[in-house]
Amino acid sequence: MNDALRVGIAGLGIGRYHLVGFDKMPDQFETVALCDIDEERLHEVSTSHGIDKTFSNFDDLCRMKDLDVIDICTPSFLHFSQAVQALQAQKHVICEKPIAASLQEIDALQEMEKASGKRLMPIFQHRFGNGVRKLKNLIARDLAGRAYLTTIEVAWLRGADYYSVPWRGKWRTEIGGTLVTHAIHALDTLLHLLGPVRKVCAHITTRVNPIQVEDCAVITVEMVNGSLASISVTVGSEAEISRIRCCFQNFAVESNLQPYLYSSEPWRYSYSNPEIEKKVEAETRRLPGGLEGYEGQFGAFYHAVQDGGELPVTITQARAVAELLTAIYFSSRMEKVEHLPLSNDHPFFTGWGADMEKSHKTFMKEEKS
Repeated sequence: MNDALRVGIAGLGIGRYHLVGFDKMPDQFETVALCDIDEERLHEVSTSHGIDKTFSNFDDLCRMKDLDVIDICTPSFLHFSQAVQALQAQKHVICEKPIAASLQEIDALQEMEKASGKRLMPIFQHRFGNGVRKLKNLIARDLAGRAYLTTIEVAWLRGADYYSVPWRGKWRTEIGGTLVTHAIHALDTLLHLLGPVRKVCAHITTRVNPIQVEDCAVITVEMVNGSLASISVTVGSEAEISRIRCCFQNFAVESNLQPYLYSSEPWRYSYSNPEIEKKVEAETRRLPGGLEGYEGQFGAFYHAVQDGGELPVTITQARAVAELLTAIYFSSRMEKVEHLPLSNDHPFFTGWGADMEKSHKTFMKEEKS
């Protein structure tokens, strides 16, 4: 009996990478349908992967009967409405980041997921890198000690070609800039490792490209556990790197610098106490490496769906990242420290982008005058 989940992928930009992940797990997933509005790209990918069922309309994908999962990899502004539609069509949903444009929409998605009886999993594949996974285990086993300071750098390069895609670079369609599209994984990793945030002070700006949304940011954070974090983000770095460095009571640890694979090993640990070093190294060796990235997340999703267990990434966890993003945008807009958690009557609860778009229009009008 074939227990593989039948998957339809909507959006063949980042969706191509999802497809490769599914193809590596044939006992768990079978990609049976593809959907994209770009007919040329749709033909190219379907032909190269031998997939006969193709659609240029998301409605038609949702109406497909022999389908268990819809994997949403479309532009950001479509995620919420398409996730709702897929749940209503009685399909499980995998959804790329961001899953919605506001805390209000995410809360609605959570209620819809419960009512549908189906499962919705946001994509945060960097949680499944072996470097992150092993540090998470050390923290859970209290081998790290108190957290002191975390520094995060996301320094990538994006220029005119990247932003020539019509939906990118605009508040209404990209739902934010480099924080939402690129650094969101690093923000999730921070929360995944060190827990919730108490307060935020943020500065964002647009300096690299002539776009509406931010392409540079500096953020300082105080975590609920009392530790501090700093996050710097740009898409104007000629040398692309991602780096996470954490200083704990018992050791310091630094990720590799690969911009898109920073969560994988090697991660470099530094110690001053030889006994602690022995304990940490023994525990790190004890935990074997596992499937990483999309494969790691998809594999855990499969078992959660089949066994009825908790999803490897939940809407609640995606909401925590969205709450941090909301606080960042509000802090920058108001030039003030913003405290979390945010209430349902927060000015940006219904969307962090609307007021920012208004500010951008005002700025552009002033620049022209």
